[in-house]
Amino acid sequence: MKTVTILGATGSVGTSTLDLIERAPGAFAVLALTANCDVAKLAAAAIRTSARHAVVADEGCLPALEAALAGTGITAAGGAAAVCDAAAMGADVTMAAIVGCAGLPPVMAAIGAGSTVILANKEPLVSAGDVILAAAKAHGATLLPADSEHNAIFQCFDFARPERVRRIILTASGGPFRDWTTAQMRGVTPAQAVAHPNWSMGAKISVDSATMMNKGLELIEAARLFPVDPSRIEIILHRQSVIHSMVDYVDGSVLAQLGPPDMRTPIAYCLAWPDRMAAPMAPLDLVGIGRLDFEAPDEARFPALRLAREALTAGGARPAILNAANEVAVAAFLAGHIGFLEIAAIVDDTLSAYDPAAPETLDAVLAVDAQARRVATERVKDCVS
Repeated sequence: MKTVTILGATGSVGTSTLDLIERAPGAFAVLALTANCDVAKLAAAAIRTSARHAVVADEGCLPALEAALAGTGITAAGGAAAVCDAAAMGADVTMAAIVGCAGLPPVMAAIGAGSTVILANKEPLVSAGDVILAAAKAHGATLLPADSEHNAIFQCFDFARPERVRRIILTASGGPFRDWTTAQMRGVTPAQAVAHPNWSMGAKISVDSATMMNKGLELIEAARLFPVDPSRIEIILHRQSVIHSMVDYVDGSVLAQLGPPDMRTPIAYCLAWPDRMAAPMAPLDLVGIGRLDFEAPDEARFPALRLAREALTAGGARPAILNAANEVAVAAFLAGHIGFLEIAAIVDDTLSAYDPAAPETLDAVLAVDAQARRVATERVKDCVS
């Protein structure tokens, strides 16, 4: 039986992880669950899974959590430090699904405990890639990717002979506006942007898919996870989201991982790794799908791809700035303060305005992130005024 901690248990990834765990009684024991402040959902999950510990990051929500768990024997705690304490409890597997840089310190805590850490949030590898990878090596922690694309590559990649890999091919659905002109995208609403054609995801990641920033961030992650030169990582549009990514070898063989567009498939792979477990997806119906389409992405209509590759090439603090500015811009768009096309423009302007030295510690990464957010916020104000 594996012990499991879920950081971000009430979000879409956390909920999918819980679904799989609850479908495999006797295979997993839940050590700790954390959430920001969704007390009702967190308490219900903790009770259903007989978790030992439940934590809310917002300390003001702790009294409500304690009341909800009264008499259950499940201990409750609150605050950012308590989330890190839960991450450091030494679970066999830690699902890291806290959105934003708030997830960085708990990930570092889990790595410090030598846990197998499933990375479902992008910030560890995008904003703090060098720091995270160094910590994982120092503490003997294993990092497993939960993103469907990186999970697909992980399943196909020959780590024993990486020199035999010619290319990594990241597939992208293209989002809901893949056929829209730039002029059409000027009037995009938040409701349209979060309506992904293939995947059921949270609002922020859905907007990232719509701008294709999500694929740009995945490009940076892939360069951290897999020992290939970034110039050999390609992005192609694949509308059906059936092939989740591919690895091209020097002999001409291309290995691909296929599956339904359901996050429970890559999560199940990570939970059971190095074994496999049953998941509630029907067998892939290739005859029913009928065809698989591919095309090149258009960086003129989706400049986020160019910005991400430039940030990866420049290295240093650039990926962290890219990520922070994008989070600020997406939040402003979802709040109705800026237009859809202004998201990438704000990221571009922030990268132009702020260029610090490469961060070498987690605190330095967080300082870069905070300053980049301040610069991007000022740019949002310019748009609003």
